[in-house]
Amino acid sequence: MNKKVALQDLGYKDYKETWDYQEALFKDIVDTKVRNRREDAGLETQNHFLFVEHPHVYTLGKSGDINNLLVDEKILEEKGATFYKINRGGDITYHGPGQIVGYPILDLDNFFTDIHKYLRFLEEMVILTLTEYGLKAERSEGETGVWLDVGTPFARKICAMGVRASRWVTMHGFALNVNADLGYFDLMIPCGIKGKAVTSLNVELGQKEVDVAEVKEKLLKHFTALFEAELVSEKSSV
Repeated sequence: MNKKVALQDLGYKDYKETWDYQEALFKDIVDTKVRNRREDAGLETQNHFLFVEHPHVYTLGKSGDINNLLVDEKILEEKGATFYKINRGGDITYHGPGQIVGYPILDLDNFFTDIHKYLRFLEEMVILTLTEYGLKAERSEGETGVWLDVGTPFARKICAMGVRASRWVTMHGFALNVNADLGYFDLMIPCGIKGKAVTSLNVELGQKEVDVAEVKEKLLKHFTALFEAELVSEKSSV
């Protein structure tokens, strides 16, 4: 089993361009697995972890309801935002500046073949990171992602998640609000869940801006521990 994970920080990158890149990495892993099965080739499958920050964009998962986007195309254009229907699970999500988006593209055969455990580990990675900032982050039963003040009238989501998996290969991932403009969440019903607020790390800490690089370091520390992975840094090729 190959537990090495190639880490790339793509910086500020268009959503569609990044999605296409994810798809190419995903396809390469799946093709290798198919070849191994057909030819008993014994080839090692690769794993990837992409960090990225997107321009304003709304994405709708395959089981999502378009009515959870509360504005039309003209308003989106005025807000400098784009919209895509995509092939992950989950409903509608916003990505934008000030948000850390992470896309682990892993062959879970290299780690464990349990998609629920995979999602729980991603949540735990974020929960442990936020704990380092003095926040009590937790899961909300039946609602994927990471929340604060669960079970109270003040429950609010700080990290959204949505993944796709095929042949135990994952793509898409998580979006952690660090210095996000929360006004953009007002244009949708986040994840299709009515009556729940959204927050950002800088708001919770009462800071104008949180050091994004520091948050990424903490996320990666917990990712490698949970997945027993070895990170290998790569320069962005897109």
